[in-house]
Amino acid sequence: MSGPGGSLSDQLDGAHVAVVGLGRTGRAVVDALATLGARIHVFDSREASIEALDATAHGTLATSVVSATVADGEATAAALADSPARLLVVSPGVPATGPVLRTAEAAGIETWSEIELAWRLQQDSSRADVPWLTLTGTDGKTTTVGMLSAILEAQGLTAPAVGNIGTPVIEAVLAGSADALAVELSSFQLHTTRTLSPLASACLNLAADHLDWHGGPEAYAADKARVYARTRLAAVYNLADGATEDMVRRADVVEGCRAVGFTLAAPGLGQVGMVEDMLVDRAFHAERRSSGVELATATDMAHLAPGRRPENLPAHLLADALAAACLARAAGVGAESVAAGLRDYSPGAHRIVTVAQADGVTWVDDSKATNPHSAEAALTSLPKGTGVWICGGDTKGAQFFDLVRTVRPHLRGAVVIGKDQSDILAALEQEAPGLPVTRVSDAAPERVSVAAVEAAGALARSGDTVMLAPACASWDQFTSYAQRGDLFAAAARAHTGLAGAQTVEASGVQGQP
Repeated sequence: MSGPGGSLSDQLDGAHVAVVGLGRTGRAVVDALATLGARIHVFDSREASIEALDATAHGTLATSVVSATVADGEATAAALADSPARLLVVSPGVPATGPVLRTAEAAGIETWSEIELAWRLQQDSSRADVPWLTLTGTDGKTTTVGMLSAILEAQGLTAPAVGNIGTPVIEAVLAGSADALAVELSSFQLHTTRTLSPLASACLNLAADHLDWHGGPEAYAADKARVYARTRLAAVYNLADGATEDMVRRADVVEGCRAVGFTLAAPGLGQVGMVEDMLVDRAFHAERRSSGVELATATDMAHLAPGRRPENLPAHLLADALAAACLARAAGVGAESVAAGLRDYSPGAHRIVTVAQADGVTWVDDSKATNPHSAEAALTSLPKGTGVWICGGDTKGAQFFDLVRTVRPHLRGAVVIGKDQSDILAALEQEAPGLPVTRVSDAAPERVSVAAVEAAGALARSGDTVMLAPACASWDQFTSYAQRGDLFAAAARAHTGLAGAQTVEASGVQGQP
């Protein structure tokens, strides 16, 4: 990045840089730093990650990595303090309140996210004008960024969905082929992002999540609000969530940037919303003071609804589409491309996917519902008294009393998994007395899944839906929410006699974190 210190390559050539975490993102960071001539010190808690880097390192990479340390957080912090590194690029999994970031701050070591490094690389490249369209939120990020990418592609742009969705932004920047970037940002990534200046940005919603990582709700909200910093054209917020509007009001944006609200109600001036079954823009066209422009209809999203019926579209899915449309319109996308992109959009796995149907019971995988807010959105879409809820896992410091109180009318029973079930059980006991509840003992992932399915099957009746919407992360018993969802689907198909069958139906819902 050009500036007082010269280009990014000038600043980093020969500089000692620490990289903590060698997952896919960390490895992409190491590769990028090697091309810039940095002297790299890598840290990871898993010896296999260091060995994998050593096995594939050659050429510039082999000579750029000058030290490799296998250590936990405390030991990594101590080694970092003793290292010559003055810059740290940190994995999103390293907690804000943990020893590594505390030590870096105390030692005066500048800390960047992979997002920050990618942005600076972009600005230092021959394609510095490629727009970034960024979004965050407690729920809905993955669905919305997927919709946004599909809409941009329908306009004829090369616009990958990157970031927290799984593909490191830095990979897309180094490839140099994108016309625009649809960037999903978690609060973890935003915490150490310093200079990003997106064309348009959005926070979809805010609910308590990852409080253990951030150290409390205020810190979590502050990191989410970073998505709006330095936004150039449109800061998009949710009219139904006052916290997002407050974030925009407080944001330090570029002069001339406009606040644009999205709403499930009829849009006012400067908003995008719903008029009957139509998505309507009154923010991004010349005649917006007197009229709206139709962008799409619920029918364009019918393939995402249970039973492929547009009247069954969950409200939060419409909200995600409105947010995606706002960001796309900020980038100059035509109305017809919004509709075409929503028709083309296909949801990812583990977002309200119907994995089996038998004896009148529908089995739904919503393993991506990793917090109370997203679980509530899924469960409240069920008819009252017809839901058998599989819940539990790593709570991430969340509470469940409000969730259970809200979803209780929709439930027939609950099956609780997870190593520590105390928080969810306490909420069920207080807010859902009399609800049949089955506990699943801790075991290997496959056994937990089979036992949960068998317990849910015993509770379910014809016309019911068994829904895996854990409201918790998966890390206590599974390697990921994907493994949790896959094992649930396999167990459900085996239980219903559909072993080996493919997914019956899929419909999209919001993602996390």
